[in-house]
Amino acid sequence: MAEIEIRLPKMGESVTEATITNWLKSPGDEISLDEPLVEVATDKVDNELPSEAEGVLIKQLFQKDEVAQVGDVIAIISTETGASPDTSSQANNSAENPIEVEKKDKQPAVAKMDVSATPVISQNGNSSERISKNGAKGQFFSPLVRSIAEKEGISQEELEAISGSGAEGRVTKKDVLAHLTKDIKKSAVGRVTEVRPEVKESPVVVPSGEDQIIEMDRMRKLIADHMVMSKQVSPHVTSYVEADVTNIVNWRNKIKQGYKEREGENLTFTPILIEAIVKAIKDFPMVNVSVSGTQIIVKKNINIGMATALPSGNLIVPVIKNADRLSLTGLTKSVNELAVNARENKLKPEDIQGGTYTVTNVGSFGNVMGTPIINQPQVAIMALGAIRKVPAVVETPEGDFIGIRHKMFLSHAYDHRVVDGALGGRFVRKVADYLEEFDINRDI
Repeated sequence: MAEIEIRLPKMGESVTEATITNWLKSPGDEISLDEPLVEVATDKVDNELPSEAEGVLIKQLFQKDEVAQVGDVIAIISTETGASPDTSSQANNSAENPIEVEKKDKQPAVAKMDVSATPVISQNGNSSERISKNGAKGQFFSPLVRSIAEKEGISQEELEAISGSGAEGRVTKKDVLAHLTKDIKKSAVGRVTEVRPEVKESPVVVPSGEDQIIEMDRMRKLIADHMVMSKQVSPHVTSYVEADVTNIVNWRNKIKQGYKEREGENLTFTPILIEAIVKAIKDFPMVNVSVSGTQIIVKKNINIGMATALPSGNLIVPVIKNADRLSLTGLTKSVNELAVNARENKLKPEDIQGGTYTVTNVGSFGNVMGTPIINQPQVAIMALGAIRKVPAVVETPEGDFIGIRHKMFLSHAYDHRVVDGALGGRFVRKVADYLEEFDINRDI
């Protein structure tokens, strides 16, 4: 019979793994092409994966709540009608590797790719050493642990020597990362060494009998890991500028009702502010970059991520693709659509991929400024403060006077590895200039 391997697909530029949250089909169930097979969750979004074949599901190679790497075989479908599920290799046997399952019956052998050993790059750059399914000492190494070992150049002997904190002494992702913080690794070129600073464990807090304990949900855990990683990777610097947006406020007040009647949606300040940021990025393209080792990758497209608060209190960053090609009306529609889809959990994987610069509107919470954390692998992010009426000195040809103006703070956080203070400061100043020079006679 023909068997088709269903693999975890690539779901984003920086997404390397996903958690199996729910199987929609059980072994023995018939499934049609493109029919939902399994629900998965990444650090970006939850998603249903459709079946890539029509037939009968005969194997599930990962349990619910297990983590699979992109490219891992997660299920096998038989194209033969009436095929029986292979119960000898279901994922409910936690003692077995979910990728390589030993046969326990006499079913006809089917040719499979040999994944019983994963190549691990040794510290001298060679890939001759391999970590077998259970290692020389019989330890179980999950696909995630083995993937980290491969990426970080941990040899088989080194991995076996790590003390495991998981069930039955198994080595977990946390154990491997803790081991790496104390180690000195060679860079990819094999010449430059990097000392990984030891990361102190979070303090253990003992609650009193009156305290409430709330377990972090999956998304909050992923956000926490991502934020800690960003602060460790990028030396953050923040520059601040106060911008006079009186012209923008007056213009929006004048046209917002007509715009809503014509377009059927609200015109907020967000797309107007994003338009100014896009113009400044075109003037200073070196803030629209990513860092890979010692290489600076200058992004051709300007894709603006906009941090959006969810009803759960968590955060997600949908992306406006090719924002420099959109009119103000186009930006408005994109902002409104992505915000609604985020709140209603209707974002697609492609909606949160490919961002090159991020904007977060802290003013929506009444904050006047903030110190945002860079959304890796980007190198900069801007926080938009609340627009306030303030007394200000107004300069005119006839002289200066005190007037009431609408002002806001722009907080530009950037990666000081590649964005120096001059560039970071000039960029945010340019954004303010575009806002202050807004044409009050423009049409939309």
